[in-house]
Amino acid sequence: MRFLRIGVVLAAAGVLLWLFGFGGMADLSRWANGQQRETQNALAQGLRAVRAGEAGAWATLMGLCAAYGFFHAVGPGHGKLVIGGYGAAARVTAWRLSGLALASSLAQALAAILLVGAGALVLGWSRTQMTDAADKILAPASFIAIALVGAWLLIRGARRAYSTFAVHSHDHAHDHSHGHAHAHSIDADGNCETCGHAHAPTVEQVEAVTSWRDAAAIVFSIAIRPCTGAVFLLILCFALGIPWAGIAGALVMGLGTASVTILVAIAAVSARTSVLSGFSGEGTVRAMALIEVVAGGLIALVATALALPLL
Repeated sequence: MRFLRIGVVLAAAGVLLWLFGFGGMADLSRWANGQQRETQNALAQGLRAVRAGEAGAWATLMGLCAAYGFFHAVGPGHGKLVIGGYGAAARVTAWRLSGLALASSLAQALAAILLVGAGALVLGWSRTQMTDAADKILAPASFIAIALVGAWLLIRGARRAYSTFAVHSHDHAHDHSHGHAHAHSIDADGNCETCGHAHAPTVEQVEAVTSWRDAAAIVFSIAIRPCTGAVFLLILCFALGIPWAGIAGALVMGLGTASVTILVAIAAVSARTSVLSGFSGEGTVRAMALIEVVAGGLIALVATALALPLL
């Protein structure tokens, strides 16, 4: 098990070194952007085939939409930042985080549908106005929301770290003041049977961070910014008089995006589990608190850096 943990850490370090130290991120971005452009051109042809009622056109279009969503998610994106960071910071299962990744991707598709639907049918916006709303208003709003999520994780982790280290100081003071080993046995609710104090959050309380409030904040921060490909598709479909093709395609794009963010979720949970397997009891709580501080700080820092040029 120890060698497995070391292997996971070394593999993760190698990937990060390649991505950020040897231009791997730039290479990956260029490849993903090239694939997106090719898929986008094929989408235009697929839409014309759907409008003409050609056999198999719908299936082809949905396949292209799924491919576009996948290639869009492979490149740098805010969804992976939040899902990966939260998976590393919170004691959340891979299943739950994967569901959260799926919900976030579909919510992002719904945001594109609402934007284009309201812009085209209610507000009478042009294509330029809708894309400007997505890029100049919703994109910075999304990054700001993500930065706030990161800040909240950082603050929450700092509180937990402080509480656990304060408990150690409290117990140490008891030992010296009484001149003997003052044992503090903790009951099932996390309260000390000796002095009645709740010295630190239990593992179960730490797991409770995966509440609906956390889930809502994450989904909202990702969904604020609709997928640009989905917006492009919907605008074309509304202009061609086939809005249902655009709506279905946007949702399928969301599924394509989710296929990548779910992998990120599983990787983040696996890495956290591997690191924490070397701790137990209060050490687990302390380690998780420190990881939450680091992950929250990174999320806030990266999101702020992405938001500032757009403001």
